[in-house]
Amino acid sequence: MNAGPAAIRRAGLALAVFGAIGFAGKAIIIKLAYRHGVDAVTLLALRMACALPLFAALAWWAGRGRPALTGRDWRVAATLGFLGYYLASFLDFVGLQYVTASLERLILYLNPTVVVVLGWLLHRQRVSRGQLLALGVSYCGILVAFAHEIRIEGSHVALGSALVFASTLSYSLYLVLSGQEVRRLGALRLTGLASTVACVLCVLQFLVLRPVDTLWALAPAVWWLSLLNALLCTVAPVLMVMMAVERIGAATAAQAGMIGPVVTLLMGVALLGEPLTVWVVAGTALVLVGVALLARRPASR
Repeated sequence: MNAGPAAIRRAGLALAVFGAIGFAGKAIIIKLAYRHGVDAVTLLALRMACALPLFAALAWWAGRGRPALTGRDWRVAATLGFLGYYLASFLDFVGLQYVTASLERLILYLNPTVVVVLGWLLHRQRVSRGQLLALGVSYCGILVAFAHEIRIEGSHVALGSALVFASTLSYSLYLVLSGQEVRRLGALRLTGLASTVACVLCVLQFLVLRPVDTLWALAPAVWWLSLLNALLCTVAPVLMVMMAVERIGAATAAQAGMIGPVVTLLMGVALLGEPLTVWVVAGTALVLVGVALLARRPASR
């Protein structure tokens, strides 16, 4: 029996919300793992090693019955995997050593605004007054949260924020460059291929920079947290958001995903003991308003 439009929409919204919650939990798990003395290179390698079989399976499944990959396809997947999943993830993991989970999520949520700027710089796409207003509101929110945190935590917050913003820039560049390739290869197949490349790069990075013996000295909690990060905060959210977009469209899925920074903020307070202040709440509200304003223009088109 086929589900009706209302049931499909409800399922799509639920998938988008749970996907956003999964992504929101990533920073929390990373911060919890750091309490056990693990470094960013090792933690990222563990996460990606756990996710590698699932992403490889996704690439195989999405490619069934489709043309075989060419040399150009592999070069594209390697480039996009490096930018969108390896470099962005590495910079994010390192940045989380210096900033709170809530500030990290806010900076990452600037992604739509960075995409607009890159579209103007690389493709000379017109930026409207409404988009400029949205950008201004979003970055005011970041400044409010950043100014409060640097006053409380110290100057290392600037380094962490810069690293996380560089992660956002790297992922935004991936999105801008992948548009044509998504239409050609398909979203699921390209995601599986690019993520598989990133997983391999993260594991190779660990093998080059760290002795393998260090793995056996890790606390058991680091292994379990890495497995949770790979399954619940990496692979599952990617699939849920993809399925949500298929059911309700990208604009609605993105709007439902705005719950992400709020969830990270609340989980950071509950699980990490991060402070909940009026400045953090105000910064979060401004970023969400800015992204909501930015989402109105493509939705109306």
